[in-house]
Order: sequence, then structure tokens, then C-alpha cells
Amino acid sequence: MKDYEHVVVWLDYFNKNLKRSKGRRQQMEKCIYDPSLKELVEATKSAGIEVTESNEKVRYPKRPFVRSGYVVVPKESTKTKILDKISEKLVAKRVKKSK
Repeated sequence: MKDYEHVVVWLDYFNKNLKRSKGRRQQMEKCIYDPSLKELVEATKSAGIEVTESNEKVRYPKRPFVRSGYVVVPKESTKTKILDKISEKLVAKRVKKSK
């Protein structure tokens, strides 16, 4: 049964290597190369969003041959706004890490 209270956020939404037709949901400037589930969980928590569930052994439907991962977060606003918050923190963490 569909859960209308939560949103699933896939790693592939933020993968800079992918085209939009393969699952990327953000602009290239708001993405990073090969994000990990650990990075996604940390960015989600630092954006002030609670992670209720995560799974790293699943496959994104548009790329069934590659293992991906996702986190489930409460739906407090639109999915686009949630993704924008997470991507901002994800890019900031990756930039800080590379310096």
C-alpha cells in the first residue's frame, strides 16, 4: 500500500554521472560524482530531515543492473524542496571534504 506520509530519496537523484533520462532529478551543479549512501544519510540529517529508513541493497528501477540505495524521509514539504535541501548539503560536504 502506498505511504503518503513519507518520501523515498534515491542515490541516483544526485549522481552527476547520470543523464536525467537515467534517473538524475537535480541540475548538474546540485549533484556530485558517485554519491554513497553514507553521504546521503549525513547530508539528510544535516539538512534537518529525519531518516526513518535506509537500504543499500536495492536497485533503482531505471537502472536495474546496478545496486543503488535510498533513504525514506517524512514528507514535510514537496519532494523537490526536500531534494534541494539535501543536494545543497551533499555538495557542501563534498566540497569541504575535497579541500
